[in-house]
Amino acid sequence: MKRCRNGEIWDFEAMATGREVILGLDGGTTSTVCICMPVISMSQPLPDPLPLLARAVAGCSNHNSVGEDAARETLEQVMADALSKSGSSRSAVRAVCLAVSGVNHPTDQQRILNWLRDIFPRHVRLYVHNDAVAALACGTMGQLHGCVLIAGTGTIAYGFTEDGRDARAAGAGPILGDWGSGYGIAAQALTAVIRAYDGRGPHTMLTSNILRTLDLSSPDELIGWTYADPSWARIAALVPEVVSCAEAGDEVANRILRDSVQELALSVKAVVQRLGLCGEDGTDSFPLVMVGGVLEANSRWDIGKEVIKYISKEYSGAFPIRPKVEPAVGAALLAWNSSMKESKKEAYIR
Repeated sequence: MKRCRNGEIWDFEAMATGREVILGLDGGTTSTVCICMPVISMSQPLPDPLPLLARAVAGCSNHNSVGEDAARETLEQVMADALSKSGSSRSAVRAVCLAVSGVNHPTDQQRILNWLRDIFPRHVRLYVHNDAVAALACGTMGQLHGCVLIAGTGTIAYGFTEDGRDARAAGAGPILGDWGSGYGIAAQALTAVIRAYDGRGPHTMLTSNILRTLDLSSPDELIGWTYADPSWARIAALVPEVVSCAEAGDEVANRILRDSVQELALSVKAVVQRLGLCGEDGTDSFPLVMVGGVLEANSRWDIGKEVIKYISKEYSGAFPIRPKVEPAVGAALLAWNSSMKESKKEAYIR
């Protein structure tokens, strides 16, 4: 175990106790959350509520957004913060699961695993996944089976079969078309305002609502506002204005949301079909975990509910799950489940 690039952040370990713990981390484009929980028995029903020792929060850890060095610094700091708050040390950790957005290829996983091995002792079991995997696990309480749909700033659909096959759809970022995401919805709304202003599109209530929210006086000013800081989360923050206009009857806003529902449903259907989660006749049961601010219920225009209705027309066995725990907890449960399975395999071989 090396001292690491930020050696001073681990100075608290001199006062730490030896209680065995698990770390689960959910790293996204907007924020990164790490939870520390004690080792628990997986042979009995999980306690409710789950025992959590500490929770730490940091900024973006997507290497595609902030660069690899900044992402690693954030990840290391938030893990150190969680262990410090819990009074634990790296030597007390049994398993770690990092579920981070931007992990899209085995080379991404291996690079992070290599870096983690420099931080933690050799006995610690290490797992790295895309953040969508933690989102699935928080709905299934650590089991990898079914499909998760995430729609927040970005969007992705990810699925696993019980024998370990996986598939994903969307999640390639706004430039490559994360339609249905918060960014995608808001970007279409901004485009609709400009089109209405220059005569290429119909009049829309989005113009007055968005200008008022941004304290701008003319659609012309939207150009400067947008390109001054085109960060994904900043644009996506305008989604409530689109929903508000749609609920008030604006046809342009309603069309944007209807198109988004279709895109999100298509992502789920692509994953379900590739993995055969629905069975040969399309009626097999599978969990559909719904995560992200875009899918949270609104007063009338409930995007998540509309997505479920769209999917259920083809897959009657899909049963939606709104997680009761956050993805970082799902990552911790996944780390412990995976670690237990590895231990059993090793014992069987011996």
